[in-house]
Amino acid sequence: MDKQNAIKNLLEQAADTRWEIGQEFHDKLSESIYQNAAQIADRTVIKEGQKGNFNIDRAIDRVVTSPIWGFPIMFCVLAIVLWLTIIGSNYPSQFLAFLLLDNAYEWLRAFAIDIGTPSWLSGFFIDGVFLSLAWVISVMLPPMAIFFPLFTILEDLGYLPRIAFNLDALFRKSGAHGKQALTMSMGFGCNAAGVIATRIIDSPRERLIAIITNNFSLCNGRWPTQILLGTIFVGQMVPESYRSLVSTASVIGVALLGIGLTFLTSWALSRTFLKGEVSSFTLELPPYRKPRILQTIYTSLIDRTLIVLWRACLFAAPAGAVIWLVCNINIGGESIANHLIYILDNFGLLIGLNGVILLAYVLAIPANEIVIPTILMLTVMTSSITGYGAGDGVMFELDSLGNTHDVLVAGGWTLLTAINVMLFSLIHNPCSTTIYTIYKETNSIRWTTLASIGPVILGFIVCFIVAQVYYLV
Repeated sequence: MDKQNAIKNLLEQAADTRWEIGQEFHDKLSESIYQNAAQIADRTVIKEGQKGNFNIDRAIDRVVTSPIWGFPIMFCVLAIVLWLTIIGSNYPSQFLAFLLLDNAYEWLRAFAIDIGTPSWLSGFFIDGVFLSLAWVISVMLPPMAIFFPLFTILEDLGYLPRIAFNLDALFRKSGAHGKQALTMSMGFGCNAAGVIATRIIDSPRERLIAIITNNFSLCNGRWPTQILLGTIFVGQMVPESYRSLVSTASVIGVALLGIGLTFLTSWALSRTFLKGEVSSFTLELPPYRKPRILQTIYTSLIDRTLIVLWRACLFAAPAGAVIWLVCNINIGGESIANHLIYILDNFGLLIGLNGVILLAYVLAIPANEIVIPTILMLTVMTSSITGYGAGDGVMFELDSLGNTHDVLVAGGWTLLTAINVMLFSLIHNPCSTTIYTIYKETNSIRWTTLASIGPVILGFIVCFIVAQVYYLV
């Protein structure tokens, strides 16, 4: 009996002790909550007649999210990022081109000759597969390695949510989600990465809209085409003192057209194939904070740059092989490439392009980076131009802008051709890497087909309209 009473007393004491500890914890938790609430109120609530405490985040947000200054600042920030990407990637691109194209490629060709490799075999693997990979790596890697870290720094800094805040109203009016502003911006670096970034959108309908329209953001593989043609054709229309300004304006104009098409296509999709109400979302504006440089570099290079580059290489290798084959396999005394160009030429001229350009875009589906080298190679091959290139099926670029202009003009290019190539470079099918990514993200052949074919049809329509207006004028 004494043991039972002792045990009962111990249990009662333990219960009392637990209650006291629990009550003490509850009191401390409640006190902490009230203290945090008081601190938040002190920072955010301004009583009538009382001057509010200065808050650096709030002061910055009054500027960067204001109706007057928000958009100019946003465009300036994105323009600086793109300018740093384009300018900064020149030197590493030249270095990689020196290693892979000027040295490794030439060494492989010499080695193949020394060991007696058949010309068709060395042509297939060296002039085709290796050369395509070398182009993609040297042109694609440096811009991504610069753009993605810069973009991630803006994300860590806390500025990207402010971009979404500024563009939310426009995207809502077009039937899309405010967070599409972030995925669209990511697309300026790489459309495949932009498609992956749509995972931040919870609504399946609005995520599909963001995926389908991301192709209208000029990726880093298309900027060189825009800059080249804007410089050697559009800029030549005006006196020399204004050429740089006009060529830059033409490139910016194409990029802004892409943003406009994003809104227009989002609006059309939200009222046809993807009808539905725009979902509401709470956009948290996090405090500005110091970027985590090491984590930024790791995330950007490993999770984004190398993964996207690997996918691009997987498609670029067979593309190079196909390009070499169609230029070197003859049927009836003519190469397959010549037959295809002849078939496509009439339709190409109707929309202000030509068969060479259309075939180049078909062959360069795996990577936009090889469009201009393919166009130059096909132009030299079909126009019997001497002194340029290393043979049929061997892609090349020219260091001189003047020589590039002369080769294209010899191939029948006019100002209309250059303008429509700039437009078609914006409004055409996604690259193979992006198409594959779209399928992986949607798991739907239907939506992947729409995202791939829709822009091509729209591009043909736009080019046709521009060509008819040009001919009338």
